[in-house]
Amino acid sequence: MGVKRWLVLFAACTFAGALGFLHFTWTGPLHFTATRWILWLNRFMEPEVMPLYVVGVGLMVLALGGAFWSIAMLNRSMLRGTGTAPGTPVVDLIYERRHLARGARVVTVGGGTGLSNLLMGLKVHTGNITAVVTVADDGGSSGRLRESLDMIAPGDLNDCYAALSDSPVLARLLLHRFGRGDGIEGHTFGNLMLATLSEEQGGLGAAMQDIHDVLRVRGQVFPATTQPTTLVAGLDDGREIRGESQLASSVGKARIREVRLDPPDLPALPAVLDAIKEAEMIVLGPGSLFTSIIPALLIPEIAQAVCDSAAPLVYVASLMTEPGETTGLTLEDHVTAIYAHLGRMPDCVLMNSEPVPQPVRERYAAEGASVLDLTGASRDLRGRVRSAPLLQDGQARHDPAALAAALLNLIARARSAA
Repeated sequence: MGVKRWLVLFAACTFAGALGFLHFTWTGPLHFTATRWILWLNRFMEPEVMPLYVVGVGLMVLALGGAFWSIAMLNRSMLRGTGTAPGTPVVDLIYERRHLARGARVVTVGGGTGLSNLLMGLKVHTGNITAVVTVADDGGSSGRLRESLDMIAPGDLNDCYAALSDSPVLARLLLHRFGRGDGIEGHTFGNLMLATLSEEQGGLGAAMQDIHDVLRVRGQVFPATTQPTTLVAGLDDGREIRGESQLASSVGKARIREVRLDPPDLPALPAVLDAIKEAEMIVLGPGSLFTSIIPALLIPEIAQAVCDSAAPLVYVASLMTEPGETTGLTLEDHVTAIYAHLGRMPDCVLMNSEPVPQPVRERYAAEGASVLDLTGASRDLRGRVRSAPLLQDGQARHDPAALAAALLNLIARARSAA
């Protein structure tokens, strides 16, 4: 924290000041007063028992202790004046902030629950997180707000703000969904707040700094683009499906060949491009392949920045296929789809090494999903795969802490190899 150096300087200056004061009193007009003071103190010490200078040493120690105590009380008063509650572990908090400020620079790309879970795990280790979030959702609360206000979909953004907020109360409020109320039923508080800021500022792009400050976000959360867009999927049977919310239910027995955005040439925020340029690692997912990860990569400037970046590109493989969206696709198909839309192959594919419990497999199988593994994978893909135990409590979802630790371990290896 850089505290010890200032304590040493304070002690050295105090000692030098004491020597200066001693010289002044001995050679100046206070010589007589100082002599009387010394003789008065000597009355409390017997030279035969203990040297007389011990009195001076004791006095110096008491004076120095009083000085440090007064500084501590001054700091406490100032902290109270700034609203810090008494009893708050301020030193620990300051140390944590400084430690996080030196953490790895990670850019995450995607949306949905997978991305917000990853962010919850990463924020314990670093404050240098930038989440680039897809905003093509057109269903639920996000879809209603988007249609009525002509704004980008706020839902995935809201989940990420809640995940990175330093305030547990704010995080809980952001995710609160109104169960009643004319016009607000079904909306989350966070979605309504983002809609308010978008309306007031003429778009969420202009409100980014306000949002980060108000929500006390650890890191940064940005939309992939600040303009409304629609996801369009082309199927291998020649059909096209418009709208993310229609995708899973309309694919049927066909497979998704490609996805695109309408309109296609959308701008990215400069802060997003700067974060990608400075990143030590770019993480894709975890999340839905065609509705969370790839849509954020369809912004031309983002795709170009990711392709130009020297940082390792890591794809966090899904645990299961998704009915209607990736039914029947192998892990190789997932990676190939990313390459086809982005133009860059992931340098590393992070996979879970723990077996999914049989009851969970059976439950997902009843819905048309299956475990995503290395069946049929090429030698090239197997060479890119890194495995770690990532399962959360035997469920078919990633554990935030384990996933963050695995990614940071990859960063540490990349640093040592550089």
